[in-house]
Amino acid sequence: MMLTKQKQQTAYEAMQEAFGYKNRMAAPRITKVVVSSGVGKKRDKNQLALVEERLSRITGQKPSARPARLSIAQFKMREGDVVGYQVTLRGARAFDFVDKVIHIALPRTRDFRGIAETAVDQMGNLTIGVKEHTIFPETADEDLKDIFGLAITVVTTAKGKDEALTFFRHLGIPFKK
Repeated sequence: MMLTKQKQQTAYEAMQEAFGYKNRMAAPRITKVVVSSGVGKKRDKNQLALVEERLSRITGQKPSARPARLSIAQFKMREGDVVGYQVTLRGARAFDFVDKVIHIALPRTRDFRGIAETAVDQMGNLTIGVKEHTIFPETADEDLKDIFGLAITVVTTAKGKDEALTFFRHLGIPFKK
């Protein structure tokens, strides 16, 4: 089984003919992976700590708290309240996390039929929404009452959607047929 980093290094040869690359550096690369999770209406400090701890266990890196920028009375939210957590992974951790998502987490998702091609935006980035964090093996044995979702964004240097789709297919991301 080839790892994501090895597949990325062979992307130039695989995509050179279709996109007319003249240089190896023109081929798309993964620059970073951003994992973010909102905490919703959780006002309890223990639940905030639980989301932070599980996100750090999933990613292997401590998440940073994201405060609210505005006060919104209808949501009972004040400026500065923690509304989510975010982790930015680069380098080896990013490649390891993408491997874990492709080969372990997504196959464990209930009724998984592939990722829609609309998950790739015009800038060449892939955003995957995960409804349950329990698909990751680090948190599978936890209590089922505190399930939260997260968003995984894989940021690339691709110049457009078609180039990014070809690159992600080369990496082995399972898209819907």
